[in-house]
Amino acid sequence: MTKAIELEGLDLLGDGESFRDELCGMIENAPMFGSLSRHEVETLSEFMRGYRAKQGATIFEEGSKGLFMCVLVEGRVDIFKDSTDDEKKKVAMVRPGKSMGEMSMLDGMPHSATSIASEDCILLMLTKMSFEKLSEEYPVLCNKLLTQIARLMSLRLRQTTGILLDYLDNE
Repeated sequence: MTKAIELEGLDLLGDGESFRDELCGMIENAPMFGSLSRHEVETLSEFMRGYRAKQGATIFEEGSKGLFMCVLVEGRVDIFKDSTDDEKKKVAMVRPGKSMGEMSMLDGMPHSATSIASEDCILLMLTKMSFEKLSEEYPVLCNKLLTQIARLMSLRLRQTTGILLDYLDNE
């Protein structure tokens, strides 16, 4: 098992064998992991942790080092970008089943936005260290996960391009 990460405002839901079935259930119910077999889900559960974030908790801050990615199981998270007038502008809302933080975890760049729980949330977390260990020990499973992350990032880029085009057409 991997070491749990400690972040202000996030509480570890459980650990060890007694929590494994519940963690596997959360992984199985996340669309991102829908193509995984039960054995792969059980393997992945050794590398992930479940956390609770209270409403208002900052999950990660724009500019902070990307040490993990999360998949939202329950609740809602708002994504904010810093603007030139020193205010945060809401740019997206994350609903259950969606991920966040994967870009920074993969490319090592700081987070490009801030994520704040807009209601109480349950999150699945995969740390960069656990991801690297997964890659070394289970490369086929890691490749499946990377493929799914690439699909999600591609979809988001397509959506952003469409929004940008609409914006440019309205100018």
